[in-house]
Amino acid sequence: MSKKVGIVGFGHLGQYLFSEIKKRNDLELVFVWNRSAAALIGHVPEELILHDLNDFKNRCADLIIEVAHPTITQEYGPLFLQHADYMIGSPTALADTRLETSLRSAATKHGLYITQGAFWGGEDIRKMADRGTLQALRVTMKKHPSCFLLNGEIELLNKTVTDTPVTLYEGSVGGLCPLAPNNVNTMAAAALAAHNLGFEKVQGVLVSDPSLTNWHIVEVEVWGPGDIEADKTFYCKTVRRNPAALGAVTGSATYVSFLSSVLGAHGKGPGVHLC
Repeated sequence: MSKKVGIVGFGHLGQYLFSEIKKRNDLELVFVWNRSAAALIGHVPEELILHDLNDFKNRCADLIIEVAHPTITQEYGPLFLQHADYMIGSPTALADTRLETSLRSAATKHGLYITQGAFWGGEDIRKMADRGTLQALRVTMKKHPSCFLLNGEIELLNKTVTDTPVTLYEGSVGGLCPLAPNNVNTMAAAALAAHNLGFEKVQGVLVSDPSLTNWHIVEVEVWGPGDIEADKTFYCKTVRRNPAALGAVTGSATYVSFLSSVLGAHGKGPGVHLC
């Protein structure tokens, strides 16, 4: 039996998922919602367009996928979980500890799935966190200035970038998420995997680099067992180059990773699942 899927959001990632899900026999689209319904006209069959998100229950989805904005999880996350499994594509929402607690409490009948997206090595980091051997984690994201959607002072700082890279932010991931809710989902996934550190202890660095016209770069640095003060500890650094066009918030390789998460969100039952 095919799994019934609803998509919330129809940006580049939502469009990709719509196209890929239509090709499959194991998944069935039952609705697509977008804040601007006009963006769906001519692209999505009328019978699949959900004009009012509050009517999602009528479509009887098994899995609801958010690829829109963190505010969707804030407004609808616990309600979605009363009726279906829920996959969060914007985990920056979970920097709000009260919201995370509310979602975990709501995931008693259905599963809450959190995608890792462009975050590399998440399963290994989660295992270290489970054992309490993860001591520190830093994620550095570097993108072209046109690839950022920002708020506050770092938005103004990004507008001043000309020929040389500028570090827009360095500090806790929890402090960065509200400033770049669409750009640092990778960091949010890192903070969730590194649960013994969390959003306030996992460090994030955001760099605006005008030379990156073809790539997004994500660097993950991990400190594990040993004496970290004496620099005698386990250390691992990975560098991921994700192809991305100018102005693209999400790199192209992340799309395939997200689809894999969707296909893996099956049969895990209630609770919270990183995928």
